[in-house]
Amino acid sequence: MPTRKTSKTRRKRPQQARSRATVDALLEAAAQLFERHGVGATTTDRIAERAGVSVGSLYQYFGDKQALLVALSERHLDEGEAVVRAAFGELAAPDRPLDEWVAALIETFVALHRERPALHRVLTEEGPLPTRVRRRVEALEAAAVEALAGLLRQRTDVRVPDSRLAAHFLVVWVDAVAHRLVLHPPDGVTTEALCAEAERLIVAYLASGDAPTGRRAASR
Repeated sequence: MPTRKTSKTRRKRPQQARSRATVDALLEAAAQLFERHGVGATTTDRIAERAGVSVGSLYQYFGDKQALLVALSERHLDEGEAVVRAAFGELAAPDRPLDEWVAALIETFVALHRERPALHRVLTEEGPLPTRVRRRVEALEAAAVEALAGLLRQRTDVRVPDSRLAAHFLVVWVDAVAHRLVLHPPDGVTTEALCAEAERLIVAYLASGDAPTGRRAASR
């Protein structure tokens, strides 16, 4: 997604419950309209009308619809980070069979895209978003790689020579596959069938080869 700076950003921060309720209503109204019509066809007038507030009230908190898009993206990242943290905590049990472990890992990434997929498509494919949001995405991806590398090292049935490299591959590849499957599913193939195929490939990849020794083991 391209990035650019914008002079109109989020303005007033809600402090009281009523202000927070107004902001929540504006964000939900924007989300619904973005889902249905896209960012380009949505106006601040329509967002304010749907939220049941005046356009002036909208501009107290958001400089334009781009600022609403950014706020929705940040909220989406907060929710996604919570999902991944919880899922990775459950994946920490090293005695879980590898095929079940991989299936749970795939489902974690699918779940990130399956929650309001139309909005997820808008947030990831329409834009542009400011650099700070893109940097946060990169930071969350890096954190996921490190956490997953640690999980891979705990498993005696994972024989890849470089756990961090494998983790990086899995985070990038599985996220891309999940995005494609949920948001742009191919005709005639179910998400479940494609997830099962991805599971088969990943299990074979992780379990392939002999247990690393010497210099190979040191990279783990």
